Amino acid sequence: METAPIYLINRFFYRIMGFLRHWYVGGFFVISHHSLNILQLLDRRLALKVTFRHWLKPLYQDYTAMGYIFGLVFRTTRVFIASLIYAALILVAAAVYIIWAVAPVYIIYFGIINS
Repeated sequence: METAPIYLINRFFYRIMGFLRHWYVGGFFVISHHSLNILQLLDRRLALKVTFRHWLKPLYQDYTAMGYIFGLVFRTTRVFIASLIYAALILVAAAVYIIWAVAPVYIIYFGIINS
């Protein structure tokens, strides 16, 4: 049979684990969900997958040398720019999550130091 102090200690650690699960796992899923939504919206505009799939095909189905050259140049530029935008968004999302993950440790650390 549990006594009151054991029960309170058990609930204390249960609540701490619940907070950590909510803060880190839940926060990760929220940030990743929003990041993926933004990436999907960008993909409708930038169409990286479609552009990469038709990368070596001529532009506007112009099967002349100029169509192949322009297609290669424009699609390579578009893939490069879209990749940079996607990479920047992923880095921003990672930075936001790192700040989110460090916030409780930062608050506790400076709370202890300043008291």
